Amino acid sequence: MEQTFIMIKPDGVQRGLVGEIISRFEKKGFYLKAMKLITVNKSFAEKHYEDLSSRPFFPALVNYIISGPVVAMVWEGKNVVSTGRKIIGATNPADSAPGTIRGDYAIVMGRNIIHGSDSVENARKEIALWFPEGISEFKSSLHPWIYE
Repeated sequence: MEQTFIMIKPDGVQRGLVGEIISRFEKKGFYLKAMKLITVNKSFAEKHYEDLSSRPFFPALVNYIISGPVVAMVWEGKNVVSTGRKIIGATNPADSAPGTIRGDYAIVMGRNIIHGSDSVENARKEIALWFPEGISEFKSSLHPWIYE
């Protein structure tokens, strides 16, 4: 099964959207494999977003992520990376369809609620960074009711 990294950003946590976001992934049939509430420091945030370090918005992005607690999660399921991105919606909430997390709850790109891995390779890197202790290994009893 494929895994992805999902982070509810400080605005999503502060606005009380954690349960709603988890519910959307669970209702789709994905399995929550790891989760923690954490306030990250600046150097950790810079490492997470290092691929964007040359972009002009990088300092503001880092400051945003360290401004409050985030919920870091690992989700598992078939095609969870690409499907997770569809559940999340476009990076710019103005381009996100209604029914997506960003389409329903975000207005501006600088406060877009949630991060999701954009590829299986990046998911592996992000999971290793955020969960160096590893993740839960179990198989849900719902598996045969979701997958053939």
